[in-house]
Amino acid sequence: MTQQYPSRLLEQAVQEFSRLPGIGRKTALRLVLHLLRQDVADVERFASSVATMRREVKFCRVCHNISDTDLCPICSDPRRDASTICVVENIQDVMAVENTQQFHGLYHVLGGLISPMDGIGPSDLEIESLVQRVSAGAVNEVILALSSTMEGDTTNFYIFRKLVPCDVKVSIIARGIAVGNELEYTDEVTLGRSILNRTPFNG
Repeated sequence: MTQQYPSRLLEQAVQEFSRLPGIGRKTALRLVLHLLRQDVADVERFASSVATMRREVKFCRVCHNISDTDLCPICSDPRRDASTICVVENIQDVMAVENTQQFHGLYHVLGGLISPMDGIGPSDLEIESLVQRVSAGAVNEVILALSSTMEGDTTNFYIFRKLVPCDVKVSIIARGIAVGNELEYTDEVTLGRSILNRTPFNG
């Protein structure tokens, strides 16, 4: 049965909120009704912050992490170990690894995983830019910190093969993380230990 709305404007707002991942129409309605109870100035500030974020946020030209500037704070920090690169699937994974406070190198965000079933191939990801970074010669170790899924393993193997000519150490995080788990949902202690106890990737 189709939900009947007392206002066309309300229905339009619910429709937009329900387009967000994990937000059904019932949750969208709750969120919209919550906004209706707020001061107009608060709602306008909320809407403005979202619009400004979408318009002005950048992606780091080196590691592809989200940034307010062309070079993200991690890549521009001289205290970071530029000889070690941790390869992750997405921005959430950068945040998860940073929260462990166990990694002090740089990152490389792929923007996804190789998944033929979803039509995602190597050319759809930031793999070639990773190879170029490593080929420049300043990198001693690449840590593959991808989720332990079939897609993650496929991407690990593909990257490993692409980096073979670069003569660089390639490691993989220890499998303290259960098979099938996403990095961003792993607790900080387990993830931190997985990075510290990383092992050589042998393909």
